[in-house]
Amino acid sequence: MPASIETGNAEGLPLPDPNATGDELFRLGLLYSTGQGGAPLDYVSAHMLFNLAAMRGSMEAKVYRKELSQEMASEEVAEAQRAAREWLAHG
Repeated sequence: MPASIETGNAEGLPLPDPNATGDELFRLGLLYSTGQGGAPLDYVSAHMLFNLAAMRGSMEAKVYRKELSQEMASEEVAEAQRAAREWLAHG
């Protein structure tokens, strides 16, 4: 799992709550995909969050996830998918 999500990162962003809505996960994914709001620029974490948001009904997250995956190496996408599964298993 990406260190920034797993540990809440050095900037102190909170871990996503296991009960977070699709919209909440989407907004957090936006922070990681742009490196704003105190979040590091982290495409793997952003993809993971967009994936989770899409699973929870965010249509916007599906679009952003697809666009972001085109900017990532296949290994990074696979890492993000593994991280999403781990988060779901531990949430």
